Amino acid sequence: MAPVVVLVGAPGCGKTTVGRALAGTLGVEFRDTDLDIEQLAGKPIPEIFIDEGEAHFRTLERAAVAAALASGTGVLALGGGAVLAEETRAALIGHRVVHLSVELPDAVKRVGLGAGRPLLALNPRATLKHLLDQRRPLYAEVATETVVTDGKAPAQVVAEVAAVLTR
Repeated sequence: MAPVVVLVGAPGCGKTTVGRALAGTLGVEFRDTDLDIEQLAGKPIPEIFIDEGEAHFRTLERAAVAAALASGTGVLALGGGAVLAEETRAALIGHRVVHLSVELPDAVKRVGLGAGRPLLALNPRATLKHLLDQRRPLYAEVATETVVTDGKAPAQVVAEVAAVLTR
């Protein structure tokens, strides 16, 4: 068993929005590892960051991604920072991975001031730029395809990802 597709990308690229709609289009389940982590921890991600710290969150994230890759059968969305873990990047080998690419202006519009996003709590624009610069090569490393989301409605992105999957 393996996911039909794994979506990766920076905060604001549309992994959850596009993922849910894509799963509906394909008639499969949608799974988001951030939601898995919240269910496992019994609290929202911002609280995990505050109470236990980012290192603990990343440990939970690695486990959630490994479990989802092993048991998922539909559309799987990974948290924006999941690709930071070398073991996660290695686990993605052999999977259909689509990088939903977003540039800073669109990401800022979509994310807003970072409410509910602990890494964006202080100076969201500068932090988001840093995250994009840091993670872009890692998304490229794991991606089998890239779909640009800038200036596009979610339905357009869903159609492009669905088209990629039929290649």
